[in-house]
Amino acid sequence: MEKSAVLTLRPNPASFPVSVLPLAQPLLNQRDLLTQLKSSVLECSEFSQRSCEECLKNVSCLWCYTNNTCIDYPVRSILPPSSLCSLSNARWGVCWINFEALIIAIAVVAGLILVSIAVCCCYCCYCRRRSRSRSDEEEERLARKREERRLQSLQRKHERKLKHDEIRKKYGLLQDSDNPYSRFENE
Repeated sequence: MEKSAVLTLRPNPASFPVSVLPLAQPLLNQRDLLTQLKSSVLECSEFSQRSCEECLKNVSCLWCYTNNTCIDYPVRSILPPSSLCSLSNARWGVCWINFEALIIAIAVVAGLILVSIAVCCCYCCYCRRRSRSRSDEEEERLARKREERRLQSLQRKHERKLKHDEIRKKYGLLQDSDNPYSRFENE
């Protein structure tokens, strides 16, 4: 038996074209990449006393207009506490709308969505009930017509029987109703 040698190829970054090098870089050394990413992320406090736009480029930061500070967003609580910054002076995501207005806008949009869902559900339920009542009315109407046709058919059948009996009576073919089993006589 021959032993097969396992060949492992390690890419050489110098052999890659410049456009492929950024794609191959994470494959080469992931630890160096993570270290570079950690060092490139700045703390929110480093943006204090600068501008709101610079602070809010990082989504984990909150800008407070009262003292022009950039602070880490308190992710443990949904809303930032008033001891940190009042809602009317806090900005998150965009600088042109305060946190209070943002909360009100989100609540209004969510309320409109819920109301429209409720209206759609009620309308659908009403339409179903209405269509059921229409189908019940339609079914009743069809049953009445069916019964009318059955009665007309029975009436016509009775009229035909009477007419046939008259013809039988005229030609003497009508049997005695008292003795329907009479002997047939040949002449």
